[in-house]
Amino acid sequence: MLENPRSPRARAVAKLAKRAARDETGLYLLEGPQAVREALAFRADGLVELYATPAAWDRHADLREAASRAGLRVELASDAVIEAMADTVTPQGIIAVARQDEASIDDVLARAPRLLAICEEIRDPGNLGTIIRAADAAGADAVVLTGKSVDPYNPKVVRSTTGSLFHLPIAVGIDLADAVD
Repeated sequence: MLENPRSPRARAVAKLAKRAARDETGLYLLEGPQAVREALAFRADGLVELYATPAAWDRHADLREAASRAGLRVELASDAVIEAMADTVTPQGIIAVARQDEASIDDVLARAPRLLAICEEIRDPGNLGTIIRAADAAGADAVVLTGKSVDPYNPKVVRSTTGSLFHLPIAVGIDLADAVD
């Protein structure tokens, strides 16, 4: 069990709250049982690491079963370690590290989408998360982020999607004119 909140592993996970670390590693942070549940259900192959407090792991038998089916081993960690890793003030005891899964605009268009959510330079993480969630609920085939939109793997974006991030492709850094053509 991980017990040292200043361990290299805890620090490496905590750094993923910063864009520079996400860009450098291609990884991002998932917090809470809902985000981890959706990742296990829709993109389990993208999960790299899974951490949980013993109490949180005991409460979520469905996550234990899904992680086992995916061949993903959980690393139990103390409350202090989870708090050090988390971006939230009051973490829910379960954290995962995942690989970023950005789609190119060519990938998105090759699927002959019927409905796209094209977002021009969305700057607020909470707004982008809400847009991704609404696009998912509306049946969009993908979300396209143009210009200098906020990083879709920002922890606040990931949290506010409540798992919708795993339901549809996200294309990033596209020029608006290219997206509309």
